[in-house]
Amino acid sequence: MNELQARRDIVESGRRLWLRGLIAAGEGNISIRLSENEILTTPSGVCKGFLTPEMLCVTDLDGRLVRGEQKPSSELLMHLTIYKHRPDVRAVVHAHPPTATGFAVAGLSLEGCAHPEIVLLMGGIPLAAYGTPSTQELGDSLLPHLPTHDAFLLANHGAVCVGKHLWDAHFKMESLEQYARILLTARLLGGERPLPPERVRELEALRPKFGVTVSAHCIGGEECPSCNAPRPTASVAKFHPVAPRNGPAASAPSEEDITALVREVTRRVLERMK
Repeated sequence: MNELQARRDIVESGRRLWLRGLIAAGEGNISIRLSENEILTTPSGVCKGFLTPEMLCVTDLDGRLVRGEQKPSSELLMHLTIYKHRPDVRAVVHAHPPTATGFAVAGLSLEGCAHPEIVLLMGGIPLAAYGTPSTQELGDSLLPHLPTHDAFLLANHGAVCVGKHLWDAHFKMESLEQYARILLTARLLGGERPLPPERVRELEALRPKFGVTVSAHCIGGEECPSCNAPRPTASVAKFHPVAPRNGPAASAPSEEDITALVREVTRRVLERMK
């Protein structure tokens, strides 16, 4: 791959991730496989919204610096683990998208068959076990899911996406966060409804047409363990009538009052997510 163009693409990807709020400060890292033994990666501790092509580093598959003056990304070990176990992967994007990371911190995956685009393009987004950042443990946490998935949540940490080129991985990260927002909204409104099995099969059959090679499989419907796993649901706090200093105790809210409160909370959450 042309190294100069790869550098420019990483700079632009970092800028877009930062502008969309998928990373902040020095968060996140991006890499591209230049050749079978060379990886172009972002430097450590730098805001990815303000990168320049010269700031990027080239390492080999063992993490040794080949070209560049700055220290490579602190999460380089995770990137190298992915490249070693998935020869088809040409780029990796790691970020901390707020809504998706909220799911990861809550111990919830984004698996299931509720949204056609996710079923078609990603087949689900599993939650990898917690691994200490910047250690081999983090990369190893992906291994159970890596053969069949291209997008992952990292428990208590963030998300990582892989692709056949940088923009493939980048846009998967954008879609991952968009799906997390959709799923959160659905759960505020009572919970998502999984697609039936026959509809899931139709979507999976379309993957070759769109050049999708991911093999993750979802059963769909009421029998799907991913779609019907126990999940926390939004609830309204109980109200306890409090007696005023000079008067009778306040009455408990009516069903209409509670419904109105739920609608108002939902409206405010949706407004903040715009």
